[in-house]
Amino acid sequence: MPTPDRPLRRLGFLTIGSFDGDDPRPGHETTLEMIALGERLGFDSAFVRHRHLQFGISSPVAVLAAATQRTTRIELGTAVVPLGWENPLRLAEDLATVDVLSGGRLNPGVSVGPPMQWEHVRDALYPDTADVEDFGRERVSRLLRLVRGERASTFSGTVGIESFSERVQPHSPGLAGRMWYGAGSDSSAVWAAGQGLNLLTSNVVRSGGETDFAAIQSRQIRAYREANPAGRVSQGLVVVPTDSATPAQRERYATYARERDARVGVPQGPAGLLFARDLVGTSAEIAERLWADAGFREVDEAVFALPFGFPHDDYVQIVTDIAGTLGPALGWAPRG
Repeated sequence: MPTPDRPLRRLGFLTIGSFDGDDPRPGHETTLEMIALGERLGFDSAFVRHRHLQFGISSPVAVLAAATQRTTRIELGTAVVPLGWENPLRLAEDLATVDVLSGGRLNPGVSVGPPMQWEHVRDALYPDTADVEDFGRERVSRLLRLVRGERASTFSGTVGIESFSERVQPHSPGLAGRMWYGAGSDSSAVWAAGQGLNLLTSNVVRSGGETDFAAIQSRQIRAYREANPAGRVSQGLVVVPTDSATPAQRERYATYARERDARVGVPQGPAGLLFARDLVGTSAEIAERLWADAGFREVDEAVFALPFGFPHDDYVQIVTDIAGTLGPALGWAPRG
């Protein structure tokens, strides 16, 4: 686990991939440029978020397929694909295809639950089956079985000149070991461990009435590790180093964090969601705060999330400072 004497082993970043609804191509292009920049800067991974009916990436698997053709080394992940929007068999095919194209670099993260804005999208998404769809963990288990190569069809063989397989094709044998689950509660973390999934933690947890974010998150990680010592765990906080930022950028970042601070320490909504504080400051200041964070001390890899809604030049500055200054302050070394 990272301490000043035990360095961070792996480092990535997460972007939401914003775009203009009237001209969506430039936003998607800059997302791909960010991923390529991440590889040049030596990051271990680049993750993209998933947004439906919003102005962020709605098809991360398609975007990452494009990214496989612009990169050669960096791992590519989703954080996270909400499976309520997906057919597990079709998604298994897409994930395996992109993993093959990437040379085994795909790290798909998934989550469960009803689709956002369910009451407004149900008739478009599941017009005939909305009332019987299962949005629970079995949907993840079904996806895992298919990714692992278990039977998808009761038939295999040849019909005429066409050959059919009983399992998803292409099959990518290592992909199942690189699947992640976005968990926000103790029970979800333990369940993910039992499924052999890696654990993605973020800046959101279920509070259960508590208000100490780091204590909750560290407990969840320990519960996961107890159930699956071999599994990978990654922490994903919003981290904004300002070492090379202009005065205008520093002010913009500080304003952004101040506006979001009001929700810190206060459970939000029916689920009692608790948000971590965004970390804005010099790399030395952020490193000191991370070393003191109980959740961070439980992991040896991190995927720092870029703040939402900033221009491309801000993201370039942030990831450059993460790779060049903050990462090394945490003991991490860029990949060659």
